[in-house]
Amino acid sequence: MLTDIIKTFRIKQWIKNVFLFAALVFDGQLFDIDAFSHTLAGFLIFCLLSSSVYTLNDVFDKEADKQHPVKSKRPIASGKIPLRTAVFIALLMSSLAIIAAYFLSLSFFILCGVYLLINILYSKWLKHIPILDVMTIATGFVLRVAAGVSLIKVVRFSPWLYVVTTLLSLFIGFGKRRAELVLLSKNANQHRTVFEGYSVQFLDQLITIVSSTTVVSYSLYTFSAPNLPENHSMMLTIPFVLYGILRYLYLIQIEQSGGAPEELVLKDKPLQLSVFFYGISVLMIFYFI
Repeated sequence: MLTDIIKTFRIKQWIKNVFLFAALVFDGQLFDIDAFSHTLAGFLIFCLLSSSVYTLNDVFDKEADKQHPVKSKRPIASGKIPLRTAVFIALLMSSLAIIAAYFLSLSFFILCGVYLLINILYSKWLKHIPILDVMTIATGFVLRVAAGVSLIKVVRFSPWLYVVTTLLSLFIGFGKRRAELVLLSKNANQHRTVFEGYSVQFLDQLITIVSSTTVVSYSLYTFSAPNLPENHSMMLTIPFVLYGILRYLYLIQIEQSGGAPEELVLKDKPLQLSVFFYGISVLMIFYFI
């Protein structure tokens, strides 16, 4: 059962919690030991908290997941982990995370509580409401960035990054919905009632809107944020962001993938290279130029 419990934690999805490091990196404090240690502690707490959310979400979705070609193999949906055990694990992990958050920072503690509450509402109700379901997911990413800000004393962190994070997470969220809709085809409504409010054409329109505004917003950030280098060198990172977005569009529309964005980042080499070179360029601009 231990192996099944670890699978329920969805460790691969911990990659989403790197958004906590946004404030640390973009505020120029990556090599500050105290700031880094606080952010790392917050990252680990959020990993614990997000795993409790995933476990609880699987409890709520057990019956629906049984009908899914992929999710039916999850430990809770397949019956390998009893519901009572799963609920106990979720409550234990969330309690430990919230308690640890309180000792780290009061504002971080509050943000963790808000994140947990929103995800409970999502698992129970919000995931069944079209558009609002993806907006709730996007809120989770913004809260991660805000949590990172709460852990350090920021000086140069730009609010533009909240806008970019929101739009980017909406883009990924709608892309995931599209991939799921294509995978499940005509039986999509039987798996999730929210798909009654979506169609491939509608999702393509939403994806076009948020992908375009993401590129525009990030571009505006690179030359209008007051905390960036005066030589506008941050604009050099725009091609990597643009390619990453276009590559993700290619994967979800041509390759018919994208149901699990965290897996794409771990498997698709062109996407990995885009993220890698973007990260290198940001480090060079903020710390070595």
